[in-house]
Amino acid sequence: MPDLPPNGPKGLSHMTFIVADLDRMDEIMTGLLGARRIYDSGTETFSLSRERFYLLGQDQLWIAVMEGEPLPARSYNHVAFAIDEAEFEAYRDKIAALGLELRETRPRVAGEGRSLYFYDHDNHLFELHTGTLSERLARYAHAPSATL
Repeated sequence: MPDLPPNGPKGLSHMTFIVADLDRMDEIMTGLLGARRIYDSGTETFSLSRERFYLLGQDQLWIAVMEGEPLPARSYNHVAFAIDEAEFEAYRDKIAALGLELRETRPRVAGEGRSLYFYDHDNHLFELHTGTLSERLARYAHAPSATL
């Protein structure tokens, strides 16, 4: 068996979300998150179903959206995207304008950043977060209990 790289995979290749309505998810990807749609299969099916590809953020994260059955239930399993603190309220307004359900933030320790959690129409939970991993770890080292 060949040796694996000592640090694991090189990084994230892409994320895929299964959704009932590609157009409705397009509003979230392009209208809310500012992703750029780079591919639409139309009526073609090269994978499991019709799909669209997006590029998001400075790192050009590849997000795939495929047509299919929505998740049967909601959970805290989620994907988080980084936003600037100055953009927090503008994102809250965009989420509300799209009629998406905002979820109350989890208990937090002061100084670890703020988050907006929202569900799409297919039960995926998204987070828009103003903090960084290093800020969170530094804060956790000095505050063992969470507060709102």
